[in-house]
Amino acid sequence: MTEAVPRTVHASAVKVGDLAVVIRGPSGSGKSRLAWALILAGRAGQIPPVELIGDDRVFMEPEQGRVTVRQVPELAGMIEIRGLGLRRTASAVQAVAGLVVDLDAADASRMPEAAARRTEIGGVQLPRVAVGAGYDPLPLVVAALTTTDAAEEDA
Repeated sequence: MTEAVPRTVHASAVKVGDLAVVIRGPSGSGKSRLAWALILAGRAGQIPPVELIGDDRVFMEPEQGRVTVRQVPELAGMIEIRGLGLRRTASAVQAVAGLVVDLDAADASRMPEAAARRTEIGGVQLPRVAVGAGYDPLPLVVAALTTTDAAEEDA
């Protein structure tokens, strides 16, 4: 998958440890819900500590072979929690992208091909998790963050 990088993208992002997880998908697909679930997983110690970078819109810029994800200042620290509205939470200004999650992905499959597990943003290759419509993304993302690819180890 290859795509151009707009300066501002319709996505949510969280900083997990030192890296950003970028969450993309159509409106209503659960970007904010997954961002909040990852924040809670970090608080529970299931994954490294997590902070919100941005909800709904973030800046993404390729720089020196990496993609930096930055918060939009007007939205800093705000996340939509369905049923509660906009809420404030701790936030990080930026992080280098380490994983891209595509919600409601048409190419999601049980055993994805290697090409489907990568995406290119601004000429930078990044690991990708494609999540099918109606599938809970949290276990997939936690697994992507805490396990290694057995197929790559066998190569």
